[in-house]
Amino acid sequence: MKAVDAQTYLAALLAAPRPGSENVLAFYDHRVGHICTDASLLLLPLDDHICHRGDGLFESISYRQGRLFSLDQHLNRLKDGAAALKITPPCSWGEVRAIILDVARAAASEQGDMRVFLSRGPGGFGISPSECPQAGLYIVALRKSFAGEAFYEKGLTAFTSDIPPKQEYLARIKNTNYLPNVFMAMEATQKGMDVAVTFDENGFLGEAATANVGLVDAHGSLLCPELRRILPGTTMLAALELAARRVPDPLPVLERPIHKDEISTAREMLLFTSSTLCVGVTHFDGIPVGHGAWRGKPGPVAQWLHTALLDHLLQQGTPF
Repeated sequence: MKAVDAQTYLAALLAAPRPGSENVLAFYDHRVGHICTDASLLLLPLDDHICHRGDGLFESISYRQGRLFSLDQHLNRLKDGAAALKITPPCSWGEVRAIILDVARAAASEQGDMRVFLSRGPGGFGISPSECPQAGLYIVALRKSFAGEAFYEKGLTAFTSDIPPKQEYLARIKNTNYLPNVFMAMEATQKGMDVAVTFDENGFLGEAATANVGLVDAHGSLLCPELRRILPGTTMLAALELAARRVPDPLPVLERPIHKDEISTAREMLLFTSSTLCVGVTHFDGIPVGHGAWRGKPGPVAQWLHTALLDHLLQQGTPF
């Protein structure tokens, strides 16, 4: 093939297929310094180390009714990850926050999903961070349809993943190297179930591909795994807080190792994500979860937490 001039290439680039572009509402690239709403211009430099090395971080922030959920908690986690990877944002953290709100406004939708990417930055195709003179910052607002009541009434099915939990030094960093999570999603599709769940070498519970997992044990306590080997999800942390101060009957909340065998005696198994909040897991490895009238069905804690989380996150959300 012959090389072409810049104008010819640019025209072909803008005409190239962009699957999913209908869901891009607005985006920002710090190198350019402007917000844009034309998805054909949503382009990432290939030599950014986030692309060819997975050297970067991201956050997914849901927004509903014009309010961003747990914005500052997401930013704090992003700061922790940036400190661990020694990535300095190309602007102040206050400016990052302000730009997120500006992109949300430009999206012109009261509900959606915000993705914030902090990358090592462009500069070469090696592995050394020294190639990259400045970090990259990309912010994208996406169209999002949230699940209806039928989804929560049906619940989800889960199974034991063949993928091990992430190593401890990576587990708490929300980095863009998501290959283990991709394998878990592929497992779920192959098995015809909803969610793959990891367990460590001693049989202790980890997390799902894009969600935290918890149990309501036989005594009615809400359990979550030790945070040292999972990503502490903002939704799960909010759920633990709400459960501990539920009126009139607060739930005992425990963070401890949860062995796989405990699922068989649990009252409920719960899945926490930013977009679905809290969903009950009805079957695990093909066996119904729970006891009595709730066996194989989403339980009362899952139902209560879904409503409580939505109310809480709307009240505490950051308006834009």
